Amino acid sequence: MRRGRVYPPVIRPQATGEETVTWGEFVELGYLREYRRKGVSLQYLRPVIDELRNVFELPYPLATKNLYLNGHEVVWKLQVQNNLPSALAMVVRSGQMMMLAHEANSFFNKVEFDPNGGALGEARCIYPGGIDAYVRIDPLVCFGRPAIGGVATERLWELRAAGEEVSEIAADYEMPDHLVRAGVAFEEMQRVLAA
Repeated sequence: MRRGRVYPPVIRPQATGEETVTWGEFVELGYLREYRRKGVSLQYLRPVIDELRNVFELPYPLATKNLYLNGHEVVWKLQVQNNLPSALAMVVRSGQMMMLAHEANSFFNKVEFDPNGGALGEARCIYPGGIDAYVRIDPLVCFGRPAIGGVATERLWELRAAGEEVSEIAADYEMPDHLVRAGVAFEEMQRVLAA
């Protein structure tokens, strides 16, 4: 519900009443965040995501590598069929060539896919700052909280906010100073964005 109006869920086929999200839902929400930054209503994407579920026979098709590498034709067809606004396009056409839209490509470059995931290649972890950044979100590390080297960035920030020196924190966790600084900076940015 938003401003007194009830909207159907974008990620889940139907509301479950649960506030906890699954890993697949979390990954798809990361994808959709790229579009939300443009201020675009995501309700237009709902029919496309539903059809992608049916075509690929997957509950979370946006969380698999196959869609980004081999699904351009299917996604293009569904976008056209559903009159998806160009601001929400997942795939764009340049002449005869189809490629990921900027937002889809941006998300794709933040995800590490499971190399042993077969043809699907399900998302294994997300690097919020991009695949070359230090902060990683992995459902099997720190309960899925953002972490660097297995240490929650929130913990690094808390220690620094409590007055500990970067070098002390780094020594305690046996990590280089620059990783502690990166974790603290990530958490500070999250707090700015949340404000």
